[in-house]
Amino acid sequence: MEWLSLENVIAIGTSVLGLLVPIAMFLYDRRVPRRKLIGYRVQMDSPIGDGSFNPRLGDFDVPNMADASLVLLRIENDGSQSVADNDYTSSEVHGLTAEFTGRTVQAVSVTQPSGIEHLNSHFTNANGFEHVGSTVTIPRVPLNPGDHFKLLVLLSGGPAEGEVKLIGGLRDGRVHRNSAPKPDEKQRTFSLPARLLSGALALAVLALAGIIVLRVGNPIECEQGELTLTGSTAFEPVVRTIAAQYADKCQGADISVEARGSEDGVSQLAELGERSPSAARSVIAFSDGPMGERWDLTGTEVALSFFTLVVHKDVDLGPRGLSPQQVRDIYAGEYRRWGEVVPGRKELADLPIVLVSRGDESGTRQIFQDRVLKGWERAPSTSLDCGPAAAAGDTVTRCELGSTRAVLDKVEEQPGAIGYSEVGLAVERGAGLNRVPLDGDWPNPEQIDLGAGPYPYKDVEYAYTYGPAPAGSLAASFLAYLDESTSQKTIRSKGHLPCPREPEQCR
Repeated sequence: MEWLSLENVIAIGTSVLGLLVPIAMFLYDRRVPRRKLIGYRVQMDSPIGDGSFNPRLGDFDVPNMADASLVLLRIENDGSQSVADNDYTSSEVHGLTAEFTGRTVQAVSVTQPSGIEHLNSHFTNANGFEHVGSTVTIPRVPLNPGDHFKLLVLLSGGPAEGEVKLIGGLRDGRVHRNSAPKPDEKQRTFSLPARLLSGALALAVLALAGIIVLRVGNPIECEQGELTLTGSTAFEPVVRTIAAQYADKCQGADISVEARGSEDGVSQLAELGERSPSAARSVIAFSDGPMGERWDLTGTEVALSFFTLVVHKDVDLGPRGLSPQQVRDIYAGEYRRWGEVVPGRKELADLPIVLVSRGDESGTRQIFQDRVLKGWERAPSTSLDCGPAAAAGDTVTRCELGSTRAVLDKVEEQPGAIGYSEVGLAVERGAGLNRVPLDGDWPNPEQIDLGAGPYPYKDVEYAYTYGPAPAGSLAASFLAYLDESTSQKTIRSKGHLPCPREPEQCR
């Protein structure tokens, strides 16, 4: 699945997370923060009295009080809804109870911020404001969101920093203990679950941004119009696949593929440029190997392409295949039967050799002659369709066909046939024919990176335009798309090595 790249996975994950986070925050806001909440926190709990030294209060002498202490207890509405007097669920007159375990309450006073002094009217004995033993009962005080009051409690009979609890309940809410780094700091309203969800979303966005920044090649901008892709028949499967991918991605792009051979494609592009430069701007010609030096064309390295010799399935040449010299002798017409190439093989003794070649327009043939034969195919063409092999003593049978697929079809069909092809197309044929190693060396499609070794039958695939492709044109956009990760995977899956990712391999 070519769409399943790392950046696509993170992009999809980020989008899903971006959708889920606001939904989760909405549900959380509905279920938790909008509940009625009363929080409490101890802002001071210090020992005093009997001349003892206290680092916070100094020498505070309270006669006849053993183990005296002062507690400042803050009680606040830290929810998002107001708490009314009838929201308290206590069956008594009072609403809440502050309990100071192990200590006795001696006195208590109330303070509140300016602006809400009206709360004082609630703190009366009639409303249940009193202290007995270790407890202080607190009236049903109405509190708007953010309102608070404080109790300053004088205690005796126990050590400071003992347990302090606020007991009570709220309709559709609860009472809970909270904390803050500073005595009067406002309690956080951004909860831990909300912080975690937002943090996860931020990390996902940062990861996606990092991949976009670090990835090789800039994201393409889609362009509309018409574009013709011509040239190499060996590279045609790659070109067709990537053209379809681009058209799916970019609506309004009309791309046609007319593979006709490297030299024909490149030369026709040059001729079109001389007649109509504007029309030539809408053509890209792909070539197996360099061919644009003779014309006013601009070549872009696209891939390192690998080729192979192929023979009919009945011709088994063993793990070593043929040596380059044997290949040269075969294509010079010096061998007429396979028994002469592989002596001692009875099944090959009388099998005529049939040379299935490409025409002069073929880049695959040009690379074969340059890299393997080190010269021309010297055996003359003797047949239009590679018919039955000549009788013993005649010249070797040789024909020229117009495309790589036609060569492969004929080699599969004709006993004794030998030809050449781009590796990916040959591999697709499976057991229909045999690929031939050169001195035991061949490009392994599973480990195509190793093709940079001694294997000779390879060359760079070029994309030619008439002059540099104009910025903002469909041709320029398509060339940029060849550098995208999806295109790179397609190139590799077809048995080629992408040049932009492996530039040192394409020299």
